[in-house]
Amino acid sequence: MTVTLEVRDNVGTIRLDRPPMNALDVAVQDRLRELAEEATRREDVRAVILYGGEKVFAAGADIKEMQAMDHTAMVVRSKALQDSFTAVARIPKPVVAAVTGYALGGGCELALCADFRIAADNAKLGQPEILLGLIPGAGGTQRLARLIGSSRAKDLIFTGRMVKAEEALTLGLVDRVVPAAEVYEQAHAWAAKLAKGPALALRAAKESVDAGLETDIDTGLTVERNWFAGLFATEDRERGMRSFVEEGPGKAQFL
Repeated sequence: MTVTLEVRDNVGTIRLDRPPMNALDVAVQDRLRELAEEATRREDVRAVILYGGEKVFAAGADIKEMQAMDHTAMVVRSKALQDSFTAVARIPKPVVAAVTGYALGGGCELALCADFRIAADNAKLGQPEILLGLIPGAGGTQRLARLIGSSRAKDLIFTGRMVKAEEALTLGLVDRVVPAAEVYEQAHAWAAKLAKGPALALRAAKESVDAGLETDIDTGLTVERNWFAGLFATEDRERGMRSFVEEGPGKAQFL
């Protein structure tokens, strides 16, 4: 399989495995959507890692496959492409991208679908589609601008340049830079810690932040208020508050 889902300690790893560069062809895109939906459904998956292996995250789309497509074919395919990445972005659980080596084009766009990005010190990220006479088509013009601001996003998209890990950190494109040998384990540690948290409250937090970014502040506040009040009906809220009163903060067990 070109993409797999493996679960350990309630953390699901969606692993790209299409050597040598994890090119994101149609089969990989469709499989990503299937596994994102599976990770969403499975109760034993409480957090998710996106990972391409020790050498490369994903170097982008399969250019030879795309070259063979005409306008009509891409009108049909572009919606499926975006839907695959949106399925990843909408996993209602904490998602971290463990980025090694190249994360270019669709690979960078896939990393943008995560809530948090841990990059190897040898990572290189970018949106080079302009060099092909194209623009990002899997969410890059939207998610990148929302993450790092429109001017910085336009710099990367207009020039197609790659940025190394330290510049990506400065830009806010990644959240942490670590030695290459430590990327996956640090991502797993981050995900495993959150996997022990209150699942519904984490979902509420993610959906409130994401929904708020897509709308005006009054609507965002309504989303937040509804989730906040709704969580008072959950067992996790009862457990968390009881533990706080009886034992002090930070000691509640939610699994």
